[in-house]
Amino acid sequence: MNKRMIGLVGATLLLVGCGQSTTTTTDAGGSPTGRTYLSTSVTENGKPKQLAPKTRVRLQFTDDGRLVADAGCNSMQTKVSTKDGKLTLDGELASTAMGCPGPQQGQDAWLAGIISAKPAWKLDGSKLDLTAGSTTISLTDRKVAEPDVAVDGTKWALSSVITGEAASHQAGSETAWLTLNGERVTGSTGCNEFQGTVARSTGKLTFGELATTRRACAGDAAKLESQLLKGLKGEVTYEVDSATLKLRSAGGGLDFTAVR
Repeated sequence: MNKRMIGLVGATLLLVGCGQSTTTTTDAGGSPTGRTYLSTSVTENGKPKQLAPKTRVRLQFTDDGRLVADAGCNSMQTKVSTKDGKLTLDGELASTAMGCPGPQQGQDAWLAGIISAKPAWKLDGSKLDLTAGSTTISLTDRKVAEPDVAVDGTKWALSSVITGEAASHQAGSETAWLTLNGERVTGSTGCNEFQGTVARSTGKLTFGELATTRRACAGDAAKLESQLLKGLKGEVTYEVDSATLKLRSAGGGLDFTAVR
């Protein structure tokens, strides 16, 4: 996936305007490191700010000292310090370069400006407030806002096929799914049904040989079936992130979304 660099100073001057916040913060909930937060509200100049429909700010503070942020389209990240109640970026923000539709177009730059302005942060339990100038983003720990869906018994619909660093939505993928129950896996490639065994260890699944029905598949359906069965072969790592199941192997992986 192509990368581009967001100029932090330009974004800050354009979008934050009021400069760095001088708000004094207290940390009643420990450190945000190792946690992910989702926005619940945004205020500017004391008034609510509406984000683009079906989007929210997501801030992930990784254990290795990075901030990974997005506002519903592109993902941006860099090293970050949270000392003295300030969010201080250590370098420029590296961002993906997907085209963002409609109202989302300016939201990436807006968020880049906020987090580049050394905003003050205040953590109270699962609640995080980020304040730059007259703008405050209120967020909640992702595990509270969107608890992880159970791995077992959930119908997981295929959403993306991962090849290297690129994720793609394949034609017909909405008809492909799987369900895990103990040592059994069942599902559909979108063309054929399948079933088989799966062994588990911490953070890993090991799929046995899958038995499939014998319906002839052609075109996009055949391609999707091949990619899905390849991704469900042998040992893979797995992670549940809210309503997303991520399977990864050396060559790529598969992302599934819980059907509710």
